[in-house]
Amino acid sequence: FLLSLKLEKEKGKLQKQICQVVLDHFEKQYTAELGEAWSSVRDVLTSPWCWQHAVLLNRFSQSPGLESSLAEQGYHAAFPAALPYLPAAFRCYTRTAPGRFPAQKHQPGRLKDYYLLNAASLLPVLALEVKDGEDVLDLCAAPGGKSVAILQCACPGHFHCNEYDDLRSRWLEQTIESFIPDPVINLITVSKLDGRQIGDLQPEFYDKVLVDAPCSNDRSWLFSADPQQAVLRLMQRKELSSLQFQLLRSAVKALRPGGSLVYSTCTLSKAENSDVISLILNSCRNVMPVDISEMARGVSQEFALLVGMQQHELLVLPEKGRAWGPMYVAKLKKVSST
Repeated sequence: FLLSLKLEKEKGKLQKQICQVVLDHFEKQYTAELGEAWSSVRDVLTSPWCWQHAVLLNRFSQSPGLESSLAEQGYHAAFPAALPYLPAAFRCYTRTAPGRFPAQKHQPGRLKDYYLLNAASLLPVLALEVKDGEDVLDLCAAPGGKSVAILQCACPGHFHCNEYDDLRSRWLEQTIESFIPDPVINLITVSKLDGRQIGDLQPEFYDKVLVDAPCSNDRSWLFSADPQQAVLRLMQRKELSSLQFQLLRSAVKALRPGGSLVYSTCTLSKAENSDVISLILNSCRNVMPVDISEMARGVSQEFALLVGMQQHELLVLPEKGRAWGPMYVAKLKKVSST
C-alpha cells in the first residue's frame, strides 16, 4: 500500500510538471496531423512513468554476466535478424515493462558497458548502413548516442562528429571518451562548426552523413519548467524547419556522388519532417529518395509506425507497451555532383 501511495505521489508530481501551453499547442497541431492516433500518443508522452529505455551494449567493453542479468530482468534482443542491415556486433536489449536499467557513471580511463536510450533513436543509424572504411559525418552529434551506435556497427575510415553548441560539444566529447577506446578515437574528429557551413568547407568528402537535426523535442518540451521559455520556444518553432533545410542542404554538398544521408528528428511535426524532406527533394535535383520500407516492416513488431508514410520515410509513434519515439527517419541518396 505504501509503495502504491508513493507511486501515486510521484505520478501527481510528474503530472504537475506538464506545461499546459505546450500541450494546448500540440493538441491543436497533432489532432489535425495525426487524427485519431494523437490521443493514444498524447497519453504516453504525458506519462513519463510508462516510458521505456533500451540498453545498447558497448562492443569495446567486456562485461561478463551483463546479458544474463538483462535476461533475468525481462529484457530481450531488440531487433530481429530479418533487418536489411544489422551488424553482428550491434546488440541492443529492450523490454515491454517501463523503467530504467541502472545508469553507469562517467569514469575517466574506464569504458562504460552500455548506453541507455530510446530504442527508436537507433533506427536512423540502422537506416544509414555504415560499412567499414567509409568516411562518415554526424552533423549534429551531441549528446553522442548515435555516434556511439554507428561505432557499434562498423569502423569508419574517418568519422567526423560535429556539434555547434559549446556545452553540448563537451557532452559529446565525454560520451565518446566513455565508450570508445583510444585506437578507435584516433579515427574520430570532434568539431564545433556551424553545420550549415560544413558542405562548403568539405564538399563531396563523405560516403555517409547523418543529420539528426535540432527540432522541437516533443517529449522534453511538454515538461518545460518555465512557461515563458515554453512560449518563446513555440514562437521560434516556425524557424526550425528553415534551419533543418539549411543543414540538409549542407549535408548534400558534403556527400560524394553515390553517397547517402539519413535525416532524423524526435518530433511528430510534419513541418519539421516530411515537409523539410519534400523541400530538399524539390530544390536539389541531384538527390533522390531511398526506399526504407523493408526496414520499417522489419521493426514493425517492436515499434508503432504511422501508416501512410512515403517509402523513403517512417515515423515512430509512442504507444503503451511500445513507448518508443517520437522518431522521424528519412533516407536520401546523392546521384551526381550537380
